[in-house]
Formats: sequence, C-alpha cells, structure tokens
Amino acid sequence: MKGPMLIFDSGVGGLSVAQSLRQHYPDAALCYACDNAWLPYGLREDAALTERIVAVCRAAVAACNPSVLVVACNTASTLALENLREQLAIPVVGTVPAIKPAAAISRTRHIGLLATKATVGRPYTQRLIDSFASDCVITRVAADALVVEAEAYLAGITPNAERMQAALAPLWDAITPFSPACSLSSHHQPLATPELDTVVLGCTHFPLLKPWLSQLAPKPVHWIDSGDAIARRVAQIVDELYSDQQDGRCFTTAPAANLTAGLARYGFRAPQLLSVGC
Repeated sequence: MKGPMLIFDSGVGGLSVAQSLRQHYPDAALCYACDNAWLPYGLREDAALTERIVAVCRAAVAACNPSVLVVACNTASTLALENLREQLAIPVVGTVPAIKPAAAISRTRHIGLLATKATVGRPYTQRLIDSFASDCVITRVAADALVVEAEAYLAGITPNAERMQAALAPLWDAITPFSPACSLSSHHQPLATPELDTVVLGCTHFPLLKPWLSQLAPKPVHWIDSGDAIARRVAQIVDELYSDQQDGRCFTTAPAANLTAGLARYGFRAPQLLSVGC
C-alpha cells in the first residue's frame, strides 16, 4: 500500500519522532495527527482513553490514507497497540522508552529514566528494565511538567528554566558520584552508587527540549530517545516510502492556530481539524 507515514501523539511530542523520520527518510511523505482535545492523556481513565485513541487514529488514517501508523506516544502505545493492529489494515509501530540502547552505551551502569508519571510507574517499563538493564541502577524521575513546557515551546513560548530545573532536580541529584545507596555491604558500610552517565528521554515531548536540558545539566550526560529506533523499525516493515503532495499535512482534534509556526519548523502545514465522532 502506498501512502505517507502517519505519526500520532496526544500533543506535539510526536514531532521529535517526525524529526528522526525526516532525517532517516528525507524524501518520504509524512502526516501528523495529535489529539490535543484530550491532552494530557495521563489524567484519563484507561478504558475510555483506549477507545479514544483508536477512534482518533481511525479518523486520521481515513484522512491521509497512510502506509504505516507510528504511535509516537508511550501511553497510547501501552494501552492501544493491540486494538489498533486489530482494527487497522496497515502496520502500526509503537513507542517504548529507550532502555535497551541506553544500557548498551552506559559505562557506569547508572541510567536516569525521565518520563511522565504514568510511564515511570507502568509494569511494561519494569519489564524493559528487567529484560535489558537488569545490571543497571535506574533512577526514575516523573517530570510531567516538561510536557507542559514542550507544548508551550511549540506555541512560541520560551521554556521556563526555573520550572524545568525544579522538575529535573531529582535527576541532577543522581549525577553526583558515590552517593550512599540503601543497600549495605557485609561490613555495614554504604555501597557506592555509581555516577549517572545516561538519561533516557522516556516521553516523546522531551527531545524537543534537549537544548535546554543539556544547558541545565550540571555535567554532560548521554541523552537517549526512541526516535532512531522507531525509524529503523519503519524501514523493516514498509516496502516502499512514498512522496507526494500530502507531505506535511497535520490534523488536530481541537483548534490549534497557536501551533502553526511551531509545526512549520518541523515541516508541517497549518493544522486541519479532524472529525472524530467520539
């Protein structure tokens, strides 16, 4: 089936994934759909949210006739991937925190997971850690405030450094080397926790803020997100990448004229209103 790649997110976070896809496939056509009428997803009940995600994605698929759907949202991927794959006739690629690549590059074996509260606490996140980073110390930080900063940034508002610093404080605390751990050795001396050297950006909103995150960090760390892994997965399941006049179409579920300039920076046109019926 020929058609553009469709990227879906609750808000503008999926633009970080769109950026990775454009870097890997500069000639491929992209469409973008965000359910800004229901943002933020983390405050919604799971059953209703699952139904909503499927409804929005079905409407977006009908609007742009894509060859693949990329669900660029950890919450939506956790809840609705199975339903989407059952109801759609195109491949569906989900998003998970980049625990595996982070574990592959961390030398100190201490990794920070910066994500939303919902992602930090979900069982699938623990399964990823158990599968790919069982020998690592994982410092989990719920930083939902960064989602607000990313959405504001795309609307033309400079991220607030003070609010971001407050959200990131637990992560910076873990960067200090040899802080006491809870475990005790046989000699009852505190075991040293190794210095944190790698941070997983476990929400697709967060890579949009990477320049500010790097500036605020007390020392350099590796920042890892899921964009490149998603791009590689798309290449595995899509036989032919398609380029035509649909490139850059964007759909929102609520009026979003304030996002027009921000979307343009990522190669998307002014958003069109998507009729969902849910």
